[in-house]
Amino acid sequence: FKEGEYLKFQINYGLLNAGFATLEVKKVLRNDKSYYFVHGQGETTGMTHFFFPVLDIYQTYMDTVTYLPYNFVRKTNEGGYTKDKEIYFDFEKKQAKVINHKKNWEKQFDIESNVHDMISSLYYLRSLNFDNYKAGDSISLDVFFDEEIYKLKLWIQGREIIKTKLGKIKTIVLKPMVQKGRVFKKEESLTFWVTDDKNKIPVRVKAEILVGAIKAELEEYKQLANPFPIIFN
Repeated sequence: FKEGEYLKFQINYGLLNAGFATLEVKKVLRNDKSYYFVHGQGETTGMTHFFFPVLDIYQTYMDTVTYLPYNFVRKTNEGGYTKDKEIYFDFEKKQAKVINHKKNWEKQFDIESNVHDMISSLYYLRSLNFDNYKAGDSISLDVFFDEEIYKLKLWIQGREIIKTKLGKIKTIVLKPMVQKGRVFKKEESLTFWVTDDKNKIPVRVKAEILVGAIKAELEEYKQLANPFPIIFN
């Protein structure tokens, strides 16, 4: 990926067009150091917004070489349930400082030297060479989220050509193991399709949740680092 990359996804809940989500990459200077700044935003539209309005903002500042996070921001409002948190990562001290702006507290947590946040983990995974992986292989990653370190395990399901509104696309199918019970029906409830090329951008996501199913599909992209792999025939 590169500075200026922009991805927009349409989100469906069952047959209902529920909203959209965007991811945008910029380069910024903080404390005389250059970082990738990724702004992620999701919000409901139409009747879904009328009955259950959602506005979620996730941001990260990450190293331009290692993709390790420096500062993670989470501001969410889901039907009136809100969160407003920040995390500062100090890999020299192996600590993460969590600031809860809503409840006015901050705490320190011990971390390892290679832990990621929710957003930086996506961009780190995109930096990997998936030519080195085959169906049945797995990738492990530590993700710090909600004051906990989650051991993320991502299984490579194989490769598949899928039909989208943008055209036919060669993809790698990935299935992360998620926590069963709070949101998802089972550990294998989430599936990603990412482009089988140097971009490795997600083009489709499906999730089986406790009350139905959610699907997100890429509908717009700008300033990719490499040509988009659409098959026209």
